[in-house]
Amino acid sequence: MPFLFASMAKEKNNFFITTAIDYVNGEPHLGHALEKIQADAIARYFRLSGKDVFFLTGADENSLKNVRAAEKEGIAVEDFVDKNTKKFKSLKDFLDLSFNDFIRTTEERHIKGAQKLWQECAKKGDICKGIYEGLYCVGCEAYLTPEELKNGCCPEHQTPPEQIKEENYFFRLSQYQKQIQEIIENDKLKIIPQTRKNEILSFVKSGLKDICVSRSNGRAKNWGISVPDDDTQKIWCWFDALGNYITALGYGGNSEKFEKYWQKGEVLHCIGKGISRFHAVYWLGILLSAGLRLPDKIFVHGYITVDGQKMSKSLGNVINPFELVEKYAQKIGNKEATVDAVRYYLLAAILSTEDGDFTYEKFEEKYNADLAKGIGNLVARVLTLATKLKSENENLKFTSRNSKLEEIKSKYNKAFEEFDFYGALGAIWELIGWCDKIIDTEKPWENRGNSKEVIGDLLLVLTEIAELLKPFLPRTSEKISEQIKTGQGEPLFPRI
Repeated sequence: MPFLFASMAKEKNNFFITTAIDYVNGEPHLGHALEKIQADAIARYFRLSGKDVFFLTGADENSLKNVRAAEKEGIAVEDFVDKNTKKFKSLKDFLDLSFNDFIRTTEERHIKGAQKLWQECAKKGDICKGIYEGLYCVGCEAYLTPEELKNGCCPEHQTPPEQIKEENYFFRLSQYQKQIQEIIENDKLKIIPQTRKNEILSFVKSGLKDICVSRSNGRAKNWGISVPDDDTQKIWCWFDALGNYITALGYGGNSEKFEKYWQKGEVLHCIGKGISRFHAVYWLGILLSAGLRLPDKIFVHGYITVDGQKMSKSLGNVINPFELVEKYAQKIGNKEATVDAVRYYLLAAILSTEDGDFTYEKFEEKYNADLAKGIGNLVARVLTLATKLKSENENLKFTSRNSKLEEIKSKYNKAFEEFDFYGALGAIWELIGWCDKIIDTEKPWENRGNSKEVIGDLLLVLTEIAELLKPFLPRTSEKISEQIKTGQGEPLFPRI
């Protein structure tokens, strides 16, 4: 067990982390990358702490917006979602993500599980037929009330919702209002941050209404999962999509993985603020109805803006993560460093639970200041000093400056447990600054009396910095460790 995590060592236990599954009506953008990278950092951290981690992400292929986007492009829906899903799945290699599974809602394992989930709720008497007349936002794939609109538009997408009237199935969410309120108030389901918990509680206390959970084949354009025993209706994509968290683990069959990670593990959902209600209210109601255990935590992150504006295709300011990496890989001539630089910006420059802004100017400034000049410069300085000492046949001595390391490790672990990536990375960069100060103060190239001890301690601290960086910048961590062993290597982050 590495020194960094030694204090956290415990008997292995099961940890299941999920992101939202993404609509594939378009290509991935930087907001999708943010969520995946945040979840990846959490997954890597808990693996290093000794937990048995299962990390899930995927694609929501059964939405109406996918159908309409395919029609607009003039291709079959199957071909359209297959093309875009492949791009989302390829983020794994492109952004160095460590997810264990990628679920598609058109897969047989998901269809089987989603229909079983429906049947369990129906057995409980919580699904019944009725007439739905009201508003529907295709962008959210959500039924809205007039009170939720802002200037006649969906507050999330700023577009007028459609007026719908048809016979559908309803889920009796209102039956679970008291239970859901108690669960959230008492942190049986912990919602992070507190502001999102307060928003959800306010929504629950305003009175939960039964929700429409299907649509006619006609309106669905015959796309989606059929309602069990009623081929005239398709399951509402949110009822279907939320089930992915258990269908990917084998719900619908006798799956050991489902028992291990969902029923007996610690469960964390990592999602964006726009879909917190679906996860913290509707999903709870469905699970309670089906007699399944609830997730333990929901971590809610904010959005990425671009130069102060929300990313929007109409504004032409959508940042494509593939293009972002390729752009800077060409500039600095190092794709691996660019991937870690993108990961670093999204985790260090944006507070994990707030909205954060991206511009190319801010990205380059952060890159040069923290990566090229910060960690990159420190590694180069320490290795140069160590190589010079070795060339003079001097042996390093390690006195170990444990007090500073323990202080930083404590800050780092506390921040990570709260999903405060900015705080955890801040602790690492505090340690980097501390090392720079030691070099400038001790001047080991001049003060030959203590150079062996100073350089030995700096190498020890650099080893720990590499460990601290593993969840955030996995490739950089590997390179630092390798350069410490060999005493040589290319610059980690060439200056832009």
